[in-house]
Amino acid sequence: MSHQTVTSMIQIPGPACSIRAFEARPAGSGPAPAVIVIQEWWGLNDHIKDVATRFAREGYVAVAPDLYSRLGNKVTADPNEAGPLMMSLEKPDGVADLLAVVAHVKTAAGVRADRIGVTGYCMGGSYTTLLACSSPDIRAAAAFYGEIPDDATLGRLQCPLLYVYGTEDGWIQMKDVERLRAELERHGKTAEVHIYPGAPHAFFNDTRTDVYRKTEAADAWARTLRLFDQTLKA
Repeated sequence: MSHQTVTSMIQIPGPACSIRAFEARPAGSGPAPAVIVIQEWWGLNDHIKDVATRFAREGYVAVAPDLYSRLGNKVTADPNEAGPLMMSLEKPDGVADLLAVVAHVKTAAGVRADRIGVTGYCMGGSYTTLLACSSPDIRAAAAFYGEIPDDATLGRLQCPLLYVYGTEDGWIQMKDVERLRAELERHGKTAEVHIYPGAPHAFFNDTRTDVYRKTEAADAWARTLRLFDQTLKA
């Protein structure tokens, strides 16, 4: 079933500043489970807003926070600008802002407070895993080709995790993905590490013809929805 959606820009109180966010909701009274959608290094651009809207069509309240709110809400298509933006956001600050987003989502009207998931891509994939290891309120996480936290952090993972990766990723190394798989198994975590042969970094981004892989992206989307449907809609 594809839901009609209602979208808006909202402001969320944060530890350092007001956090701008894009919200997409399924039309209707709810309550509905929620998914936090975390941006790539480009900022809160139209692609991430579109992904959030896709989740709303699937019956989720989707909130995509602008992690560059501390940096003036920057959005860019230039990797020479995106890289320094990402590096200038300290990870503890990014996690603190995301925890504020979780707190907002928990109390938002029309949201099932005990059914919150998170997903993200590239930079957002890194923060997806960090948030899932930092907040007991996250019930499921789908991280796309993000950095792998250290083993001690992974030991604090409290929810099922899907980690998506392509073998031609020029940013994340296979050895770290294998470490992730081994640590998740060692700690007895509920997790799936799915690797797509030949897929490059950012293969899910359908606005980038240089890296987008339609078949792999569709499969990764199906796996994400299956995880969220099983854990957040139950």
